[in-house]
Amino acid sequence: MDGEHGEHGGRDEHGEREGHDGRDGLPGAPREGGLTTGEVARRLGVAPTTVRSWDRRYGLGPTAHTGGRHRRWTATDLARLERMCALTATGVPPAEAARVVLAEAESGAPPRATAAAAAARPRPGARARSRAGSGLRLGDVRQECKGIARAALRLDAVALDGLLDEAIGDHGLVAAWTEVIMPTLQAVGRKWESSGERYVEVEHFLSWHVSGALRRHAPPVAADRPGATTVLACVPGENHTLPLEVLAASLAERGLPVRMFGGALPVESLVTAVRRTGPAVVGLWAQSRTTASRPLAQHVAAIEWGVRGARRRPAVLTLGPGWAGQTAPGLPHPPGLAEAVAAVETAVRR
Repeated sequence: MDGEHGEHGGRDEHGEREGHDGRDGLPGAPREGGLTTGEVARRLGVAPTTVRSWDRRYGLGPTAHTGGRHRRWTATDLARLERMCALTATGVPPAEAARVVLAEAESGAPPRATAAAAAARPRPGARARSRAGSGLRLGDVRQECKGIARAALRLDAVALDGLLDEAIGDHGLVAAWTEVIMPTLQAVGRKWESSGERYVEVEHFLSWHVSGALRRHAPPVAADRPGATTVLACVPGENHTLPLEVLAASLAERGLPVRMFGGALPVESLVTAVRRTGPAVVGLWAQSRTTASRPLAQHVAAIEWGVRGARRRPAVLTLGPGWAGQTAPGLPHPPGLAEAVAAVETAVRR
């Protein structure tokens, strides 16, 4: 609210002012230029104490002070720290990484990791975007993706939770998932696929913390209303539950009752759940074409309940990339989260 992020902003734990300059749309960009230590830490996906430790131990501090305890990091300072993060994320010890960064600075060579530095420059009327460093090809995405990717690569649980909470709080569940979380998850998946199994732990770590963030920000499950419940489940053999978790949270946010059954629900159990709940909508997630089953979706869509003469059937949504080419008339295939939410709301209103 305005009281928390007013014109003058707040201060971090070391007395540095966290301003907000509406000229570039970047929270934490102070009027006098440069970034505070707290803002730098959020961009890099590390704790503020880490940034201060690199300053104190290795001399990677800001090149200019604005007086007193106020410390402002320039685009060049940020590029040096980005390079430090990239090196340490690949296993280089911090002391050695700092020597490399300082040697590059002394030689006059431009820092190799300059994406965050470019994003730090004011861009009137637009949110800064960046190509991610840290070895993940994120493409043209929101700046927050870089910090989340770095925190995941560093297996920094505290920083990762903070960045995920901030993204969801700033943008809402749907936009945070579509524009911040999902692109980062996809980048980690690409990294894992191209690097053998070196990044499996990063993918699992990030997925676990995303699931926790979704649960923290989802409102309580709405009370049942006749003809308004949505059943969500992965098809048999499918265990990718995160997309269903964010859909469940988004529906709960809109006051729609949800029954979530998670991964790899057996066919018999799915049918039983539908008969017992009488849902308006059944969402079936399939990540792979090998798990998507048109006959299963059609069977669920044909299930009836209620009194004779007023029987009802659920609207079945085929969710996920596995259904590409598997859809049929009467089985909508929303392409994204926002479309899935809209499809559920439409079905419930019928």
